[in-house]
Amino acid sequence: MSTENRKYDSSWDDDNEELYDEKFSKWEERDWESWLNKNLSFPFEVKREEDGDGWSDIKSSKPFSYGHIMEALSIEKEDDKYGIILKVREDSKIGYVPLCDVEVTSRANPCFWPVREYVVWFANR
Repeated sequence: MSTENRKYDSSWDDDNEELYDEKFSKWEERDWESWLNKNLSFPFEVKREEDGDGWSDIKSSKPFSYGHIMEALSIEKEDDKYGIILKVREDSKIGYVPLCDVEVTSRANPCFWPVREYVVWFANR
């Protein structure tokens, strides 16, 4: 895993449009599936922050739904509509969720920043 991804970049907490434009131009050229496979260490814990085509604020009892915490096991594939698909485990169930719908639960986790970069890029592509 590259060292640039080990520490959370707090400059993203401010409205720094110049920084965003610089990063976004790099992201446009990135082969995300390959880059993520190099920069993520599985397994790691994620929380579903979106569900389907929009924001939800109601936690469902269905596995892998909004508000649920699960373990990301691997990158399964890349989908034209939903982007990178993660294979995940919630309790004893295995399922699949779009990477753009999750957030790494701990900012201290080295996977936090690579996932955050992808989620921001995917939402603004």
